[in-house]
Amino acid sequence: MRTQVIRRKRRILRHFVIPTVFVLLFVVPLSGFAAEQESIAALRQMGKAFASIAEKTSPAVVGIKAEKEVSSEDYPTMRQSPYGNPFDEDLFEYFFRRRSPRRYRQTPRPRQVAQGSGFIISTDGYILTNNHLVGEAEEITVRLADDRKFTAKLIGTDPESEVALVKIDADDLPVLKLADSDALEVGEWVIAIGNPFGLTHTVTAGIVSAKGRSNIGVASYEDFIQTDAAINFGNSGGPLLNLDGEAVGINTAIIGPGGNVGIGLAIPINMAKAVQEQLLDTGKVVRGFLGVGIQDFDPEMSELLDQEGPGVIIQEVTEGSAAEDAGVKVYDVVVELDGEPVDSANDFRNRVAMHKPGTKIELTVVRDGKRKTIKAKLGKRPEGDVAAAVQSEVQEQLGLSVHALTDDLARRLGYEGLTGVVVTEVQSGSLAQQAGITSGALIMEVDRQKIENVRQFNEAIRRAREKGKVLLWIKDENYKRLVPLTLPKE
Repeated sequence: MRTQVIRRKRRILRHFVIPTVFVLLFVVPLSGFAAEQESIAALRQMGKAFASIAEKTSPAVVGIKAEKEVSSEDYPTMRQSPYGNPFDEDLFEYFFRRRSPRRYRQTPRPRQVAQGSGFIISTDGYILTNNHLVGEAEEITVRLADDRKFTAKLIGTDPESEVALVKIDADDLPVLKLADSDALEVGEWVIAIGNPFGLTHTVTAGIVSAKGRSNIGVASYEDFIQTDAAINFGNSGGPLLNLDGEAVGINTAIIGPGGNVGIGLAIPINMAKAVQEQLLDTGKVVRGFLGVGIQDFDPEMSELLDQEGPGVIIQEVTEGSAAEDAGVKVYDVVVELDGEPVDSANDFRNRVAMHKPGTKIELTVVRDGKRKTIKAKLGKRPEGDVAAAVQSEVQEQLGLSVHALTDDLARRLGYEGLTGVVVTEVQSGSLAQQAGITSGALIMEVDRQKIENVRQFNEAIRRAREKGKVLLWIKDENYKRLVPLTLPKE
């Protein structure tokens, strides 16, 4: 009997246990191996896709060398590595930096030379690039992928968007197709091609980290695409591509303490196209002017004004402007522009600026809790006027936002009989916060000059930036005080 039991157990072992062990030892590892091979194959396929895009698009990417003469007094000094705080210096100096500071101090060179990138957008030689690369250049040389060199003509530049257009005398050139950058999504793969440090046609890949980046300090009109695709010196002006090999942006700048740290910025190609069209037509950009001061509409403002958002709140209407003619009023909340939602003050400012003077636009505003449609015909922005970017400048330099002192605000805050502008926001860590300025304070004078509206305040701050210092007279809570501030000089 015992012998039979043993035999039965052996049969079970032979028919069940041993095959099971075999499966565990051989089949499972083979399954894992197969999965690993599939993953490797997918990576190979992605690599081939990148290689294919680079091969297809690289012929339309060019190297650009820009030169200008300078005196020894004008030659830039190396206060620090340009990547340490790149936007403290003039952009031309930033990208036209010296390689050997000590030698240059002894024997200044008569010419500055900068190298960057660009890309061809027409078969007859029109090329998009960056303003900071070619805007002040006296001689521009373009080198094609096949090593041909051409002297380029500067068609026009737009410092306020950092876009420039140049042309070479050639035909049947390869071109890059321009995509719809509005369709670009965060997380989408992108490829940057350029000539960093003179290394031609360098290709890097990454993803779109964010869209709509602004208040960086690179340009007046900012709506940058942020990417972690490596962008270094020389990449400026080169294309940012989607997986279809179409240009979605112009690589423009990086943010970081030195070299590439995964925060690259590119101008959306839709903005560049709008600028390029005007540069091609007239050689310059003329922007539409609505004539309003705006700020973001936050929940706190919603409660105070009993209004709906999101959108932007009108804090000033310029006398005689298109906005005044159309009936726009202070406290209006703009929620739509031409039927599309308005997300922020920067978004609204950029979209208005993309229109030419004379363009008719339609605003949807919320006034006293009711939606209202207003049609306006944009005027021409006054020469030298930077109203569309002034609020951004003030926020950048002082770290605060201001609002006109209306009768209603004066009653609410106890400022009846006074003039000035009311501080509506103070940024953390800013000059204003360090000086003890708080929301609700009334700025009555700037450098001993009375302030009656936002425009006067902005103009006074711009004048003060030239000397690097400003003296504010403010009323805060129950007392008045003088507040000295040191500003970065222009």
